[in-house]
Amino acid sequence: MRSRTPDRLCAEAVEMARDVTVEAAGPDSVGEHLGVAAEGDRVVTHYFACTEPAYRGWRWATTLTRASRAKVVTIDETVLLPGDDAILAPEWVPWSDRLRPGDMGPGDLLPTEADDLRLEPGYSGEDEPPAAPVIEETVAEDVIVPSVATIASIAGQLGLGRPRVLSRYGLHAAADRWDEQFGPKTAMAQAAPANCVSCGFLVPIAGSLSQAFGICANEFSPADGRLVSLGYGCGGHSEAAVMPKPPQPAPMVLDEYHDTDPMTLEAREPGAS
Repeated sequence: MRSRTPDRLCAEAVEMARDVTVEAAGPDSVGEHLGVAAEGDRVVTHYFACTEPAYRGWRWATTLTRASRAKVVTIDETVLLPGDDAILAPEWVPWSDRLRPGDMGPGDLLPTEADDLRLEPGYSGEDEPPAAPVIEETVAEDVIVPSVATIASIAGQLGLGRPRVLSRYGLHAAADRWDEQFGPKTAMAQAAPANCVSCGFLVPIAGSLSQAFGICANEFSPADGRLVSLGYGCGGHSEAAVMPKPPQPAPMVLDEYHDTDPMTLEAREPGAS
């Protein structure tokens, strides 16, 4: 059990601890004695202020110890430790968490993890088991069993030759990201006369995303060349000029064919016609 009371002989060896610290750090780096702390049975650490300008708030820690029933104090180690008000480097963040969209430049490589949630194994034909041996008496003469190389070649022509493809998670994450930038909830889409789904400048795409996205081909649109949601829209809609205008109330008509002078009321006696 760790002792809370510093060993007396080790605690009194302040000058010994200072000499060891000065020898390790230099005379210009060691300041006043800050105190002692018990690290265990007959193990004591002496703290000295660090006077280096670059290590403000740090302190030198020299640990002394002695054997059981021995009166000779020996040296354990000397290290530089941060204090309560020490200036420390920020917590380490892995590069994969620091990377942001747009950080990559020409020549940069961005490896993906083997267990990246955005990807899943694709079909390349490499894992296809070898074809079973052909038994002549059970196979007709016109039946041709394709080889693994032939299967891989056909898979490549169909776009299935990639080792990994987008997973459902990766597909939804990309769709949410694109929809946030060019989706129906943007200010541009809210003020548009119609959506991209009815615009002639929309270039359709293939795959499952074709039901929700397309590519804008209007050079005057802020989304030109971008993947846009079918619910997005802008003022450059192809049918904006021929769309019916919202109904406007008819202007007020003044009747100028009748006398517009104010009418006067004449007082009449009761019973008068």
